[in-house]
Amino acid sequence: MDKEFFTAIADIERDKGIPQAYLIEKIELALLAALRKDYPDAAEAAHVVLNQKKGTIEMYIERTVVEELETPEVELTLDEAHDIDTKYKIGDIVREEVDAKKFGRIAAQAAKQVIIQGIREAERNMVFDEFTSREHEVLTGVVSHVEPKNGAVSIQISSNSEFTEAVLPAGECIPGERLREGDHVKVYVVEVKKATRGPQVMISRTHPGLVKRLFELEVPEIFDGTVEIRSVAREAGSRTKIAVWSNDPAVEPIGACVGARGARVNSIVEELGGEKIDIVNYSDSGEEYVSSALKPSDVVSVTVLDDGKSCRVIVPDSQLSLAIGKEGQNVRLAARLTGYKIDIKSQSTYVEE
Repeated sequence: MDKEFFTAIADIERDKGIPQAYLIEKIELALLAALRKDYPDAAEAAHVVLNQKKGTIEMYIERTVVEELETPEVELTLDEAHDIDTKYKIGDIVREEVDAKKFGRIAAQAAKQVIIQGIREAERNMVFDEFTSREHEVLTGVVSHVEPKNGAVSIQISSNSEFTEAVLPAGECIPGERLREGDHVKVYVVEVKKATRGPQVMISRTHPGLVKRLFELEVPEIFDGTVEIRSVAREAGSRTKIAVWSNDPAVEPIGACVGARGARVNSIVEELGGEKIDIVNYSDSGEEYVSSALKPSDVVSVTVLDDGKSCRVIVPDSQLSLAIGKEGQNVRLAARLTGYKIDIKSQSTYVEE
C-alpha cells in the first residue's frame, strides 16, 4: 500500500509537474492534522514521517515512560513499557504506532482537503511562475467568451504546458475590433498578479508594447539586435509611430521593418485590424528626430528651443494640415514619440511673424 502511495505521487509529478518533495510535505501536514484531530490530548506528541527512499509511512504517538501515570495520552508506566520491550526504563520515549484505518471520518476528510488544497496551490504557483516569466511578451490566445453587456473578452492563453483564462477588458480592446468565440488573437501580457482564485494575467491589445513585440516576432533584424526600436507612440485602432535605429551601417532599418513589398509591416497591420503604422528613423539630433517623426509631412526646418524640451517646426503651407493630422493626431504622436513639445507653423505665417 505504501509503495502504491509513492508511485501515485510520482505519477502526479509526471502528469502535472508538481514536485514530489512539495506533495510529500503537504501530505505529511495533512496526515499530522488528521492524527491530531483523533488524538487531541496528544497533539504535541503526534508525528508523521513519509520516507520516500524506504517507501514507508510512519504515524506514531510518542509516550514517555514514568513512575506514576498522570497523562495517559502521552505517558505509560514501566510495566506497560515492558510489555512492549523489556529494555525500556524510566524517562525513555516509546513510539506507539497508529493505524491510518482507525482515523475518524472527520479527520480523514480533513486530510483529504489539505492534500487537494496543496495540489491546487502548487498548480496555481506553477501557472503564476510561468506567466510571470512572460510579462511584457506577446502570447496567442483563443477567445472563449464575449460579454455582451460590457464588451469584456475572456481569452484562454497558454505558455508552454500551462493554461489560464484571462480577461481582456473593453478598454484594452482595439477600438472597432470585433472578436468572436473561437478567434485566435495575439495579446500583450502587461502584468501578472496573485489572486485568491489563482493568478490574474492582465492582458492588452492597445498597449504600445504589443506593436513592439509584433515587430520583434516579424523582423529577424530586430530579434537579433541589428535593428532597435527606440520608441513607440500609439493610438490603438488608428495610428502608430515607431522610431528605429540600425547598429549595422549596411542594414537600412526602415527597409528591414517594411520588408519586401511591405510583407513584414503588412502582416502586423493585418494583426492590428488595419491600424496604420509610420516607421521613422531615430536620431540623437533633436532636429532630425522631430523632422522624421512628423512624416509623411515635409518639414522646412526644426529649431530646438533653449529649454531643450520643446521645438519650433516650420512646414510648407500645403503641408500644414498633413503635419498636424486629423484632429491633431500626427503632431500628437510625433510629440509622444520624440518627447518634445512641438509648435508647428506654416512657412507663410512664420515669415509674417
